[in-house]
Amino acid sequence: HMSVEQSTQEHNEDTPSASGSADSLESQSSERSLAVWLMVTATVALASSAMLVHERLQIFIDAGHSSLCDINALLNCGTVLRTPQAELFGFPNPFIGLVAFPILMTIAMGTLAGARYKKWFWLATNAGLGAAVVFVLWLWFETTFVINALCLFCMIVWVMTIIMFVKVTIRNIVEGVIPASEQVRQSATGWTWFSILLLVLLIFGIIIIRFFNVFMGMM
Repeated sequence: HMSVEQSTQEHNEDTPSASGSADSLESQSSERSLAVWLMVTATVALASSAMLVHERLQIFIDAGHSSLCDINALLNCGTVLRTPQAELFGFPNPFIGLVAFPILMTIAMGTLAGARYKKWFWLATNAGLGAAVVFVLWLWFETTFVINALCLFCMIVWVMTIIMFVKVTIRNIVEGVIPASEQVRQSATGWTWFSILLLVLLIFGIIIIRFFNVFMGMM
């Protein structure tokens, strides 16, 4: 009897617990979900960046070119693309997106294929997206309060960048990449869309207030 009990005990010790297995499956599902969101948002952002590059090249060729998203005096990509702010580093800003967004798409594809990245890799990704959000906020301020014109494709990139940043940040908190208490880690996922909506509403809410009379004049 002792032999059977010892064998059973050894078997139980070697077998992963049901809760551990469930946590692993939940983590894998969460990673796949993040990968899908990264793929979708990075693809949309890349397409918008490509359109901005195309429009900027057209302006280089023809100074009087009317951009695809030149809707009126306020919603006017051409106005924004002709400003110094649109070439902060000496070349059109959208070129950054042509490099950065395919990298994020590659990360997403790797995750969907089963790749698992190191902690430093996720921290680097988070830092890169954090820098992108800071750049987005600067561009938002400049277009809203200095240039006084809005770029449709630019704003699409802004929203996609915010979604990617928040989702990767929440993922890193949950997985322990970013240090946080157990309570914060467990509740972080529930704050994902609240955080995204808060940032988006803050940005566009201020835009609406800033140009309220202009918007009312369009109606």
